Amino acid sequence: MENGILKILNFYAGYNVKTILTNINLSIPSNKVISIMGPSGCGKTTLIRCINRMHELQPDANFKGQILLNEKNIFATSPILVRRKIGMVFQKPNPFPTMSIYDNVVSGYILNGIKIPRSEKDRIVEETLRKVYLWDEVMDSLHRKGTFLSGGQQQRLCIARAMAMNPEIILLDEPTSALDPKATAKIEELITKIKKSVTVILVTHNTAQAARVSDFTAFLYLGELVEFGFTEKLFTTPKDKKTEEYLTGKFG
Repeated sequence: MENGILKILNFYAGYNVKTILTNINLSIPSNKVISIMGPSGCGKTTLIRCINRMHELQPDANFKGQILLNEKNIFATSPILVRRKIGMVFQKPNPFPTMSIYDNVVSGYILNGIKIPRSEKDRIVEETLRKVYLWDEVMDSLHRKGTFLSGGQQQRLCIARAMAMNPEIILLDEPTSALDPKATAKIEELITKIKKSVTVILVTHNTAQAARVSDFTAFLYLGELVEFGFTEKLFTTPKDKKTEEYLTGKFG
């Protein structure tokens, strides 16, 4: 995958003297869903926090190596610009509590001081909420607080908030772990749909979920990338014994 939208090269990250990620090399293809799997503490969340430059916000964080977005080093670019191109959705739904549903969707523009006409905001709000299957459910209550929605609706609103900035990549950190099975199924359906317009990197501890929604899967163990490849192939004929043991529930 030489033409990956995102390339991670000889990448290490950690805190103080503790190394969490060791020599990660990964090329992520565009407009696909990539799952990052592995047992707790293997570095999954640290990796995606590095990809949108949140890791370095910790006072004792360190890293070395390169992450290239469209061949440009993200560490040579303003973090604000990086986060516009690489959106992130967290484990627990977190709509901005003081903002309406409408303002949550366009909050990236509001918080970055990007002035756009009301008609353009209206278009972005409707288009984005349609993309996340939320428009029909909230069109009559756009000016109510986002926090009045159910957990699954809140998570779709958070995905809409990230999508509204037209990112090239969206990072999802275990986005369904706080949701019930019905809400989870809606998010999974949404993930497979949005890859037409954005590359999706999904951190999940749920191997069945990775099998259902992702085109490619990366397996991390103790901070190292053990294996990366087509999901179907990795699940049916893993190259590494550790991958096989994880998938069959021997550890995790």
